[in-house]
Amino acid sequence: MARLIKGLDTKLIHAGEPEPLIGGAVTMPIFQSSTYEYAGQTSYHDLRYIRLNNTPNHTVLHAKLAALENAEAALVAGSGMAAISAALFTVLGGGGHLLAQDCVYGGTHDLFVDEFPRFGLSVDFIDGDEPATWREAIRPNTKAIYVESMSNPLLQVSDLQAAVDFAAENGLISIIDNTFASPINFRPAELGFDLSIHSGTKYLNGHTDIVAGAVIGRADLVESIKHTQNHLGGSLDPHACFLLHRGMKTLAVRVRHQNESALKIARWLEQHRAVARVNYPGLESHSNHLRACELFDGFGGVLSFELEGGLEAAVGFMERVTIPISAPSLGGVETLITRPSTTSHSGMSAADRARAGIGDGLIRLSVGLESSDDLIEDFETALSG
Repeated sequence: MARLIKGLDTKLIHAGEPEPLIGGAVTMPIFQSSTYEYAGQTSYHDLRYIRLNNTPNHTVLHAKLAALENAEAALVAGSGMAAISAALFTVLGGGGHLLAQDCVYGGTHDLFVDEFPRFGLSVDFIDGDEPATWREAIRPNTKAIYVESMSNPLLQVSDLQAAVDFAAENGLISIIDNTFASPINFRPAELGFDLSIHSGTKYLNGHTDIVAGAVIGRADLVESIKHTQNHLGGSLDPHACFLLHRGMKTLAVRVRHQNESALKIARWLEQHRAVARVNYPGLESHSNHLRACELFDGFGGVLSFELEGGLEAAVGFMERVTIPISAPSLGGVETLITRPSTTSHSGMSAADRARAGIGDGLIRLSVGLESSDDLIEDFETALSG
């Protein structure tokens, strides 16, 4: 009898798992072999080899990731940036043009601005809240539109349905970085996105012990991206595949706790006299709150905020907190705190950061699995210092 696998929580545990179990092992083994016996394959990309992203550890992950977002196919990569670059180099081809949301992860911004020109690619940044202006930026060689489900680090929520519709109307590929939302809160294929990209380093793995990426979406596009990645070499090794696979089993329970905790902390910060602004789509004061309510099942575990005292106050606060670890990245079990101007977005020029609204005093908080009350007490003490 076929196993019943319908709900998201059940998919996390059972989707894509080998049947029958390999040697009866309940946990997927690590296949620490770089190459596999030739079995008559006629295509280079079908040869079993780690770099070709098709070993048993890869294929289980691909099936599980596709099932989580109700998409056709998936592909893992050696990092989030490996996934982004392979996807965009494939979709844009030689001389292609991209429309991209105007506030994106700093590494993505640097790829667009610093690396694209070297490969004959170009980008125009668009306001995610103003779909009526997007058509002005289209060129004859425009191939795709790129947005983030929740922007890094200001937690903006672009008009995602408009992005899907605009792509369809103009023959473009719609691409979204879904890292901040995770498949627990948002599944882009259900809205009509062609491709969803993740930094698997973050929520998917959730334990701050690997770097990984993923592309999820239309089977024809994912297959083409796999071929590009096979040539570029950005594959994920079997042990990292195993850790990503293991981490994903607890994704639902982790993210739901982080949704609840981040909202509680955001509401507390918003009422504190020392806090000038809080960016979190779960707050009624957020400019995209109603849109976020329509799109997402939860608002994620990341928020950002600014203090009344500006940069000096931000530095002092970060020195006084005792539970959060001052470090880049996000989505792990531990709470991390950082100033994006010195970490995730430090590669951007000061002028570009200013245009994006990323001030030097902006603090980004990735809420972990600690007690919300402990974190709030810690923040109260630090803000009173």
